[in-house]
Amino acid sequence: MNSTEFKQTRQGYVDALIELALVDPDVVVLDSDVAKATKTCDFEALFPDRFFNCGVQEQNMMCVAAGLALEGFIPFATTFGVFASCRAGDQVRNAIAYPKLNVKIGATHCGISTGGDGASHQANEDIAIMRSFPNMTVLVPGDYEESRLATKAAARFTGPVYLRFGRDKYPVVPEIHDGFAIGKAKLLHEGEDVTIVTTGIMASEGLKAAGILAERGYSARVLHMPTVKPIDTEALLAAARGTRGIVTAEEHSIIGGLGEAVAGFVAEQHPTMVRRVGVRDTFGESGQAQELLDRYGLRAANIVAEALSVLQEY
Repeated sequence: MNSTEFKQTRQGYVDALIELALVDPDVVVLDSDVAKATKTCDFEALFPDRFFNCGVQEQNMMCVAAGLALEGFIPFATTFGVFASCRAGDQVRNAIAYPKLNVKIGATHCGISTGGDGASHQANEDIAIMRSFPNMTVLVPGDYEESRLATKAAARFTGPVYLRFGRDKYPVVPEIHDGFAIGKAKLLHEGEDVTIVTTGIMASEGLKAAGILAERGYSARVLHMPTVKPIDTEALLAAARGTRGIVTAEEHSIIGGLGEAVAGFVAEQHPTMVRRVGVRDTFGESGQAQELLDRYGLRAANIVAEALSVLQEY
């Protein structure tokens, strides 16, 4: 795997928006006065008449986006993930998800790797919030290119979509660049002993973990889940039946995210051991992105440790 190149997932989002706007006049972008941080300033520079700065009023921005959707536009409402999910959760639920409007929410600065902004800005609960809303589709791409593909897929999809991006630069993972289908997992590595299920930027760590396990004589299947809702139940069922256990990996709280989605499904359909790698029941702290990923156990070594635990208990 070539992961020497690092790029921003939020830049992939905005680059896709520009590509979409060039061919679809209905694509519009809203921001809550953080355009330089979310990178939507790049869109504003090219399409000023299709860009709406709603100010530091995230709740109102969601309602404006809902109104634009009702008029036939494809609005992408953009802000930091913690504001989109926690601050504007009421408006997202009642003005967008409940009426099933065609609004796309572009959430940047998600996860512990938001870094120096600290706990107040590190959205580690947003997937849990958004996947709990009926009608909401939740996409968590793994790198720049997949972010670009996911944004285009969201534009083609009819209905509410939550798109999750980070702040830092993350490894480019060529293995996840083969198209994007909402609701479908990507099989990155075959294996028969244990399955590693990743979402978002943990795709690269999952592949590294599979390599470490191979050196120890174990065969690891790696499933990348860029769609957390609706989750690919067919791929999960095959994994539960075909391997001795599952380890999930996400840059999000283990409460309510990918891990619980996977565990909940397999518990009902084909009970198997599931271990979760993610942020534990804690708030983050300020620090460099890569340091925080180390500190909160979001590395290949942590995935390997949980995989070995599964294999020892089988």
